[in-house]
Amino acid sequence: MLVCPPSEQKIIYRALHHQLSRLPELMDTQFLYELQSTLQKQAQAEGVDVSDHGAWDAWLGNDVAACSVRNAKRAVIKPR
Repeated sequence: MLVCPPSEQKIIYRALHHQLSRLPELMDTQFLYELQSTLQKQAQAEGVDVSDHGAWDAWLGNDVAACSVRNAKRAVIKPR
């Protein structure tokens, strides 16, 4: 269980998620899994559909882009 405020959790999650292509080993860390799970539970409690990428991004404080835009920019992240 994380003890920092949700606003800080969101900042940390956005920073880590932004680094996944550079540090793919982050994807398999227990910390990132627990952070994402905690944030998703908080978002759901606030009525956010976390399976909707736009809603999830908006709740996290990210810029919201259509799936067609997101998919066009998507890259395959290869483990090291």
